[in-house]
Amino acid sequence: MAHEDPLQRADAIFVFAGTLVERPLEAVDLYNAAYAPRIVLTRSMAEGDAYAAARRRGAMPLGEFDAALGVLTQLGVPAGAVLAPARVHDNTGEEAATLRELVLRERWSRVIVVSSKYHLRRARLACRRALAGTSVQVLMRGTRYDRSDPEYWWRHRADIRWLTSEVPKLIVYATGLGT
Repeated sequence: MAHEDPLQRADAIFVFAGTLVERPLEAVDLYNAAYAPRIVLTRSMAEGDAYAAARRRGAMPLGEFDAALGVLTQLGVPAGAVLAPARVHDNTGEEAATLRELVLRERWSRVIVVSSKYHLRRARLACRRALAGTSVQVLMRGTRYDRSDPEYWWRHRADIRWLTSEVPKLIVYATGLGT
């Protein structure tokens, strides 16, 4: 796990996709504490054709983005404070590229990036790579609603699952192979 940075006021809170509630809930708390006036919510790939198949059969499953947006709006974040780029992302590097596009377009100087505890290190690598050559300061924040405990990863089965998923991805990013 990467260390979190001390919180400071920023231009935006950038929420990496990957959870329905944990990361968006952290963004709501940061927004309500006036750390930034806007939240960026990204979109990730859906479960292939499964959503379309479910819809054809009459079910209306909420995708990750819609569920996350619902958390923000139902907890009082005004729709005008939420930026939702249309681009659909397949990986952390693509989300970091979207972050770069936004900070350059909006002329932001500081952004709080919210993710899960085990994802912070890889997200930091991707953000640094994407923002190379800029003076943008990125503050990494692991959501407090993520129940994982990276310091004692061997105690909980869920933490072991996180590690077995995250470590290979981190190696790919650290060696420069990840996008």
